[in-house]
Amino acid sequence: MSKDAKNLKDKVAGKAKEVEGKGTGDKVREAEGKAQNAAGKVGDKAKEAAGKVKDKFNEVKDDLKK
Repeated sequence: MSKDAKNLKDKVAGKAKEVEGKGTGDKVREAEGKAQNAAGKVGDKAKEAAGKVKDKFNEVKDDLKK
């Protein structure tokens, strides 16, 4: 499974658990859902940051070749 798919799965499943927990009054399930949703969002941000670092690295590398 790709990281994009895993992050999306975590966000969707997390939101579902959160809603289920709210609907049933299960605070533990709600918290699990919030945590899983947050993990998916963090994964997205980490991938975005890694892409920016890679782009900057390539830019510097290209400048050094000149």
